[in-house]
Amino acid sequence: MKKLKICIVGCGAIGTWLGAHLANSPQVELSCIVRSHTISDIKQSGLRVDFELTQATSVIGHPVFVTNDPQDLGPQDWIIVAIKATGLTSLISELRPLIGEHTSIWTAMNGLPWWFTKGLTGAVSDHSFKTIDPRGLIENSIPIKHWVGGVVHASCSLKGPGHALHHFGKVLIVGEPVSKVENREKVEFLSSRSQEFTNLLCSVGFEAKASSHIQKDIWYKLWGNMTMNPISALTGATTDKILDDPLVNTFITQIMLEAKSIGQVIGLPIEQSPEDRHAMTRKLGAFKTSMLQDLENHRPVELDVLLNAVLELAACVNVPTPFTNALMGLARVQMQKLGLY
Repeated sequence: MKKLKICIVGCGAIGTWLGAHLANSPQVELSCIVRSHTISDIKQSGLRVDFELTQATSVIGHPVFVTNDPQDLGPQDWIIVAIKATGLTSLISELRPLIGEHTSIWTAMNGLPWWFTKGLTGAVSDHSFKTIDPRGLIENSIPIKHWVGGVVHASCSLKGPGHALHHFGKVLIVGEPVSKVENREKVEFLSSRSQEFTNLLCSVGFEAKASSHIQKDIWYKLWGNMTMNPISALTGATTDKILDDPLVNTFITQIMLEAKSIGQVIGLPIEQSPEDRHAMTRKLGAFKTSMLQDLENHRPVELDVLLNAVLELAACVNVPTPFTNALMGLARVQMQKLGLY
């Protein structure tokens, strides 16, 4: 049986978690593109995931190839991009040697992707984000046909090179960025490649789902973490303490109502109330968001894909966003002061 060539670009917390499972699949020949100083550790010890909240045995997987040079690998069947959104533009030249005619790129990343509007209609249809891809480098370098949307509902942290700690969640969503067109109308559909990749992810233990409209799933996740991430980075607090403060809770609710209004206009309505979503977040307990982890490790923060791009959409459809503006301004000043934005 011919194995699928899959390359994970970026073995941080999420990349390590994904790779440790996929490396154990008999269907997969796994490669990893990592920073040069982590190559020897991962070659020697493999990728390892420990589990914080369950008694599950650690998962250890050994990639076939580990390198910092994509030229070593050649074209892949699937590329999993598991880096911070802040690094995607600079990564594009490194992806090119991995891309063949039928290569698919699945993004396991936070926030709005550069192609988010390609599957939408109305005022934002095919809008090019100045806040995400200002010079059109990504869009003009790799055709849209190669990209597949992804959403990760999980929390992990990195303990060391190729060694992740899984906190909670194992839901992965896969879907096409561009809708199918029939009789000049865009319709939702499940592509065969999305379904096949979903089946593979399920076979190695993830709760994977194929989406017929990935923008809906991306927008719904963003609706929760566009507030929690920057507020946790501003305050240094875990999510439970953020929600426990009535003034901050109200501030978050107002931002979510603004985003909900934007979603209604661009065809991505959310039926839940902010209070419903707060209740879901509370069930996850006291946890550090990914942005707070980035701040503590002095890594660049993802403000553009979580907040700035939302403000760009709001301007396109004339939805007022005073509360989102305030959060963006506060977060921007703080992160610029720290050299992280």
